[in-house]
Amino acid sequence: MIGNLCEPDVGRVGGMDRDDAEISLDGLARRVRARAQGCDGRFVLGIAGPPGAGKSTLAGALRDAVNGLAGDVVAEVAPMDGFHLSNAELRIAGASARKGEPDTFDVAGYLAGLRELRETPAGERVSWPLYDRERHDPVPGGVLFDRHTIVITEGNYLLLDDVGAARWSVVRHCLDEVWYLDVPVESLRNRLLHRHISGGKSTGFAETKVERSDLMNAQLVAATRDRADLVLYSDGRRYRLA
Repeated sequence: MIGNLCEPDVGRVGGMDRDDAEISLDGLARRVRARAQGCDGRFVLGIAGPPGAGKSTLAGALRDAVNGLAGDVVAEVAPMDGFHLSNAELRIAGASARKGEPDTFDVAGYLAGLRELRETPAGERVSWPLYDRERHDPVPGGVLFDRHTIVITEGNYLLLDDVGAARWSVVRHCLDEVWYLDVPVESLRNRLLHRHISGGKSTGFAETKVERSDLMNAQLVAATRDRADLVLYSDGRRYRLA
């Protein structure tokens, strides 16, 4: 294991039993704050799930809710998407059509970033890359962590086994807790088509990309669902527990 991981109490969620059908965003934020208080160093929460599930939306909303409860800026988001291989690297590797698949990420770089966040004391600066959806490329230094004590990282493959030389399985050891955000396949298909078309792709390209890549990735990710500490279904600003 990397660093001192907190032991999650998975029996209750923000003061609610698992038997409760739904939980508010504030309830989830309370859970995060409670977990973070028991950690030595930064608390790192992972939000996993298929492409198009709404992970980045949940991560951003959860950050804002945690900061609202704390009355201070204590949480920030560190997206996995900042570690996409660049378009130039993908072209050289002949992997442009497979962009978004597990081997098209800089896994070693992502792990190094997570380690740095865990091991650097709050108050010392750590920069984190973002993915620019207009340029369709990663941008270094898009987020700056300093006094933040809570990190929310979100991405498809946080619970994945190793893929070839890519050590995805190590990611789980860098995280104190991992949630899985689940969405019906048809909703994923519609969201992903809209994402690609809104990003400037043709309808034909979008349909091919969704069917031959995105939804195949979603199946791969779905196989990791049972490894999560908590499984959620989104319903507006409220979430249902699996």
